[in-house]
Amino acid sequence: MVISLSAGQHRRGHDVRILVFLDEGTTDNPVVQEFAERGVSVDVVPLRARSYCRERAETRKLLAGFCPDIVHTHGARTDVLDAGVARGAGFATVTTLHGFTGGDWKNRLYETLQVRAAARAGAAVAVSHPIAEVLAHRGVSRERIHVILNAWDGGSPPVPRADARRKLGLDGTGTCIGWVGRLSREKGPDLLLEALSLLPGREGTLVIVGEGREGDALRTQASQLGVSDRIRWCGARDAAGRLMSAFDLFVLSSRTEGTPMVLFEAMAAEVPIVATQVGGVPDVVSATEAVLVPPHAARLAEGMGEALTDLAGARRRADAARERLDREFSVEPWLDRYDEVYLGLVGQATE
Repeated sequence: MVISLSAGQHRRGHDVRILVFLDEGTTDNPVVQEFAERGVSVDVVPLRARSYCRERAETRKLLAGFCPDIVHTHGARTDVLDAGVARGAGFATVTTLHGFTGGDWKNRLYETLQVRAAARAGAAVAVSHPIAEVLAHRGVSRERIHVILNAWDGGSPPVPRADARRKLGLDGTGTCIGWVGRLSREKGPDLLLEALSLLPGREGTLVIVGEGREGDALRTQASQLGVSDRIRWCGARDAAGRLMSAFDLFVLSSRTEGTPMVLFEAMAAEVPIVATQVGGVPDVVSATEAVLVPPHAARLAEGMGEALTDLAGARRRADAARERLDREFSVEPWLDRYDEVYLGLVGQATE
């Protein structure tokens, strides 16, 4: 999303610079490379873990040299650590809130700090209506809240199906159920494994693309459920959206979401979708474009079974999803909305 936004603003003639903090020792980052390929200026700062003072100092240094009209932050870390530096130096700030995951006390503390930071920003952009309601409920002024759903800039075209399957280590036959995301509780991969165990028969392979802290626990769960032989763990892949063409069905099993970009990727690849009806998902697809279910394993299994047996219905929904993607989530109106937010704050420092 940040790549699309910065590249779009650059294309419109705005002077855009991205400040990226990477773990010290990181030498190759595909996101940084894509910024460069799209002509966006990038300042990369390698940091040791917990080098918070240096991060703030580097932010202050960049801002002093660049003197932007707007400083736009994304994510709890930059909202809490860096947006305050910008406000303290007299710059107007915008933050985009991509979602709240809950979890343990530490994560909830970070989210509380992020909401407090959002309340001090000149504008707080929520990528879904539920996120906007959370912000308002937790004290952010509604006058500062803007709902701007994410957009799809077209991305790179999907890899041909046979090539995509080969890249994922699949043969050319058999049903392929795809899942792409971070292996963490809020994304619900455990729900998907349980749903797989509830599907009748043993046809098809579940392909999991992604890495995360729950990886070992999920492999143990798969073994306990007796579905290990039906799963291919593919790890993280660059440009994973281009491999969606390998799937006969894409499943989004999240417990919470903002506006998931992975859903746009599945829609663009015209893959039938089963998704949990959480967060901003209903803002993107309805029952016309996808099978929508609550975030429960049994209901997820029912939805997957429906999509895999009613092939004509699945194809109709996939075609409708592609049409809706083109109709409602194109990038230019999305950039217009952000321009409105930016222009409304130019010259206004907030605290």
